[in-house]
Amino acid sequence: MSAMATKRLLLIDGHSMAYRAFFALPAENFTTAQGQHTNAIYGFATMLISLLKDEKPTHVAVAFDVSRKTFRTEIFPEYKANRAKTPDEFRSQMSYLHELVKGFGISQFKIEGFEADDIIATITKRAEKEGAEVLICTGDRDSFQLVTKQTTVLYPKRGVSEMARMTPDAVQEKYGMSPEQYPDFAALRGDPSDNLPSIPGVGEKTASKWVIEYGSLGELLAQAEKVGGKVGESLRANIDNVKRNRELTQLIHDAPMDFTIDALAWSGVAESDLTSLFEQLEFRTLKDRLKVISAAGAQTPAKEEAKSSEPEFSLFGSEIDSSVLTSDEVSAKIGGQQGAISIAYELVDDRLHRYAIALDKKTAFLVHSSEMGEWATNPAVEKIAHDAKSVARDNGLTGVVFDTSLAAYLVNPGVRSQEVKDLLERWGDGSQIDESSPEQILLTTACALFGLRDSLSKELNDRGLTKLYHELELPIADLLALMENRGIAVDKKGLETLAIFFDSEVARETKIAHDAAGHEFNVGSPKQLQVVLFDELGLPKTKKIKTGYTTDADALTWLFEKTSHPVLAALLRIRETKKLATTIEGLLVEIQKDKRIHTHFAQTVAATGRLSSVGPNLQNIPVRTEEGRKIRGCFIAGSGYDALLTADYSQIEMRIMAHLSHDEHLLKAFESGEDLHATVAAEVFGVKAADVDPEMRRQIKAMSYGLAYGLSSYGLAVQLDLTPPAAQDLMDRYFERFGGIRDYLKTVVDDARKVGYTETVMGRRRYLPDLMHDNRQRREVAERMALNAPIQGSAADIIKQAMLNVQGALVAGKYESRLLLQVHDELILEVKTAEIDAVSELVREQMGKAYPLRAPLDVSVGIGKSWNEAAH
Repeated sequence: MSAMATKRLLLIDGHSMAYRAFFALPAENFTTAQGQHTNAIYGFATMLISLLKDEKPTHVAVAFDVSRKTFRTEIFPEYKANRAKTPDEFRSQMSYLHELVKGFGISQFKIEGFEADDIIATITKRAEKEGAEVLICTGDRDSFQLVTKQTTVLYPKRGVSEMARMTPDAVQEKYGMSPEQYPDFAALRGDPSDNLPSIPGVGEKTASKWVIEYGSLGELLAQAEKVGGKVGESLRANIDNVKRNRELTQLIHDAPMDFTIDALAWSGVAESDLTSLFEQLEFRTLKDRLKVISAAGAQTPAKEEAKSSEPEFSLFGSEIDSSVLTSDEVSAKIGGQQGAISIAYELVDDRLHRYAIALDKKTAFLVHSSEMGEWATNPAVEKIAHDAKSVARDNGLTGVVFDTSLAAYLVNPGVRSQEVKDLLERWGDGSQIDESSPEQILLTTACALFGLRDSLSKELNDRGLTKLYHELELPIADLLALMENRGIAVDKKGLETLAIFFDSEVARETKIAHDAAGHEFNVGSPKQLQVVLFDELGLPKTKKIKTGYTTDADALTWLFEKTSHPVLAALLRIRETKKLATTIEGLLVEIQKDKRIHTHFAQTVAATGRLSSVGPNLQNIPVRTEEGRKIRGCFIAGSGYDALLTADYSQIEMRIMAHLSHDEHLLKAFESGEDLHATVAAEVFGVKAADVDPEMRRQIKAMSYGLAYGLSSYGLAVQLDLTPPAAQDLMDRYFERFGGIRDYLKTVVDDARKVGYTETVMGRRRYLPDLMHDNRQRREVAERMALNAPIQGSAADIIKQAMLNVQGALVAGKYESRLLLQVHDELILEVKTAEIDAVSELVREQMGKAYPLRAPLDVSVGIGKSWNEAAH
């Protein structure tokens, strides 16, 4: 601050900076328990705290836009018309942003017909007359025209955390011109973000060159006839556009406002004003950050304030004890440790490369080795980690008492990004990851995990998820690491034989397709297929797309049903066999030296709680076709074992539906022990079970499972090839007999709408903010999720509990037989002949008692040399 200036005014473009915060922080990482998105509010709040702490303004104001209709749109209706509709997730946060600014004790302005930039320009010019120093924080480069010796623009370089200081010298250095010349340059350049047209053939370099050479736009236009070449012609042809651009980029300095600079004085934050808002928005960590700018601490001496505002630790600084140790030295350090340690690790090709161990928030050690000591496999040494399973599968890591990745997933299962850095933004205690080097990332991550554990533990407890976390998700992670390490044996020669067969099938069917068309063509080219099918063969047209008519699998199937043309039969067979060949190719490359495939179970991907399988995906091995089952026939019992045992739940979704809905007719259908779908069909169609034909059974089976997955009458019509009225009639008849299901389905959506989430039988939550969305399509998608999540999620919880039950019983009984895979509702074990009967009974019993449903769990078991043979 200059000696003369007693006022230091900070002006913030509210919409501009909040929008940047919205896109800088993943929306899915920042939602409340009720599903309210908060990323823009959180980012804006952290930016405000940083600006107020670092810039120490005496006066502050925030300006907001009112709408897109301003005096500029009256001049040029297309102004900003190219901008996409404001995301609903952002719009829903605006009222909270205004409340936030008010809570910070900051004046805010908005004027109908004017943009925030005009408000800022108006305040700036009056502040300059009063000798104030002005700082403008905005992401709009038009503000550069306001830069003077008194006024600096803080322009965001990345998100809202890093700002460039645009002084007169900085503008001159970057653009080669003064701030006064900048709007002339902007008018010539045009602005795609504002939909201001550019001059064809004229880019930033030419626009800049003209302004520098002629001094101003006015002088350039006065001498436009002298500008040579094509760019000169282009300039002369677009003079009206350029003049209009210049009018629109000029900021208004006298917007109709009633204010005084003195009224913008800022005296710090009264924390109590923001406490309730932060609690409502679930901002647990921001309250601590407010201390450095609170009303009580606003006049804190600079030296003391600097100390209090430091991050909780600073790598290799005075705040952290860190060194590079050997694995033995680390083991010695851990030996004297009281309480949990934390581990952060670096993997290379899925293998441990090096790691850091932290004893507390300020003491960490780096180990440049893939070797861990005895402490790693000692469950008595309690460990905190992030995605512990990734390092546990090959290193035997046990004793993990807290996994931040799993905790964050349970707290908000819709989150896609589970990196520690992202979680610290939402749940951290102020700790930050130092990204200046890979070593520093490891050390600071290990230290940060302690604070993350504390805040996530509280969050789990507040949301009633602690039991589910400690009794299901954490133990399952340990078991999955064990299963991934074991893998499953495969018959490599069998897979290679199948691959050769499918390749020959593709070649054979390709020749048939060529013969049927009368010439050769690329069967994999949609463009060539369109020519052959629709132009040459004159087949019925399919759905119109940008490139002609679709030739996807559904379209080809429809065409074949209509015409039975041999070229279509060949094309469908080619696609089927190519898909199978691709599946086999993916399996072959994953076979390890031990002749086994080691899939990775993804535990934090599906919002419903279901596990998925990657590297390779063993959940999509075909089972419905003879040739698909041949692939399953190549998964076999490995060396030292005699057979595979498969066990799965019979109709688990319908049993959960019966349990949740209390529907007496559905419960009785299960009690009868007869074919469920035939029994239900008899009820719906009013006939004896013996008189239910296959079509009746098919329709009711589709109906029953469809309802469990949120199927509408229209979806049912498509699935069963019925007219929509016929499908609705079938649904009405179903609900007439099974009213408990109808009432449950209605209640579950209504209840979810009230609280913002659904729950499984074990308390797993799925947050669905779109249940209250204005857009009908998005609301209906959320409603289908609300119908589906409790059933599919409960099935996921039950199979996980079954896995733990089976594993516990196998260990307790000291059996050699072992659990290898979980595929949806099926478990696959590798067994010894002598243990088959005992393990079969054990599996039935332990899976059967995983959860006490009103329609008891029914388990089917099969034994065979291969996965296919063990099917039942």
